[in-house]
Amino acid sequence: MSQDYAKAYIEEPRLTPWVGRIMVANAVVLLLLATVFTAPVFVEDLQFQPSQAARRPWTFFSSMFVHSGLLHLTANMLLLFVFGPPVERRMGGRAFLSYYIYCGVGAAALALGLSSFLTIPPMVGASGAILGVALAFAFAWPDVELVFAPLPVRLSARSLVLLLAVANLAFAAWTDGSAAHVGYLGGMAAGYLFFRIQSLASHRQSKEPKAVTRRPVMAPIPVRQGTKAAEVRPAMARPEVREEYSSDEVDRVLDKISAFGIQSLTAEERRFLDEVSKRKRKNT
Repeated sequence: MSQDYAKAYIEEPRLTPWVGRIMVANAVVLLLLATVFTAPVFVEDLQFQPSQAARRPWTFFSSMFVHSGLLHLTANMLLLFVFGPPVERRMGGRAFLSYYIYCGVGAAALALGLSSFLTIPPMVGASGAILGVALAFAFAWPDVELVFAPLPVRLSARSLVLLLAVANLAFAAWTDGSAAHVGYLGGMAAGYLFFRIQSLASHRQSKEPKAVTRRPVMAPIPVRQGTKAAEVRPAMARPEVREEYSSDEVDRVLDKISAFGIQSLTAEERRFLDEVSKRKRKNT
């Protein structure tokens, strides 16, 4: 995908359905906890606390929708608004929602694993899930530059995601009570694992041995020419190797389908895939 096409795709202004629903759900939860369910026990029952994970397994999920305040919510929803719509348009709604939840649960799972070595405070917020979405954005468009208006700052998607990871590590190391930021990186780690597994599976499926077909060697055909029989022997057919296509391009398209679904393909990529499929059927 060219960078110009990628920019047009990313900058499409429409808010996608599941990104919008997730943003509304987070805002509603914050409003309810601030106005109706104000007792501390409600937050305690929804936040993820590693020591209570076995007794409250739902908190692996519910903690993604609880924020410590309006500033925390605003920062997370801004990142979701930037990275989420392009990723949802490319993955498709259901796949995007599943991936979002998977990354959020991955953040809690890493925090649980680290709790044996570190003191992890209760975790709240969608940071783990959003870091996973940011990673998906960087995988799809690593070199696209993002502009931080009104500041004259430009960063590639790859650099921005790396900066977010380093910032979380810095908060965890230098801020009291912020070790939970290490757990949030579990969302990014889960996303990376997801794409690596998809990529390896796709490569295994696409690396098939070249098919070699041989035309049958025909027997001599007797032909009567006057009173003398003559034999006509067709030349021995040489092995016919099926036409090869750009394996890198085929692998790239298959990787994209595996990671984001077939609906993520551009019209040009669909035509390419159809042409490859037709030629392979013709050569079979």
